[in-house]
Amino acid sequence: MKNPVTLSDPDMRGTWPALLRAAKAARRLSIETGTPFYVFKDGKVVDLNRGRKRRRKTA
Repeated sequence: MKNPVTLSDPDMRGTWPALLRAAKAARRLSIETGTPFYVFKDGKVVDLNRGRKRRRKTA
């Protein structure tokens, strides 16, 4: 997804990529811990991890 807003403030320009990185990290953590990952999709709240089994870490 492209940055939806063009801003002149350099600090604000980095917010969209930062939000995308945070969402990716949150999704990865929810998969590793087997917890729900709720998002809005088509106007509804859905759990993207529903039906997904917890991934086990190997030492």
